[in-house]
Amino acid sequence: MSRQVGFPLRLDGGGRTRTVDEEVYLRGLIEQVLFTRPGERVNRPDFGTGVDALVFAPSGDEFAHTTESLVQAALQRFLGDLIRVEHVAVTAHEATLEVTVSYSPLRAAADDGARVVVVTGGTGP
Repeated sequence: MSRQVGFPLRLDGGGRTRTVDEEVYLRGLIEQVLFTRPGERVNRPDFGTGVDALVFAPSGDEFAHTTESLVQAALQRFLGDLIRVEHVAVTAHEATLEVTVSYSPLRAAADDGARVVVVTGGTGP
């Protein structure tokens, strides 16, 4: 299994750059795409989705489908060479937004199953 530089960048106990396994690395990349707002990165102003800003948006089926499409498109665009997005589901409960991403790493063995990332944001309990 390959090792990648961990995010955020930190040092391990030996003073070297901390590395993480492929699954942790990919999960971190997915979270970066989801939580980075477009315009936030100077050299990549189109990067991200900014789903955290949608927590207080009006909820409903149209909102959920639009957000699912937004997330699916962003992950395909920015991580399409690393993962295959199997399914995206968005649910809103009061002031909490839950985004579930089911994906498969492209470099994984053929017998590996899909991974799931659940990201929740908001001010709700």
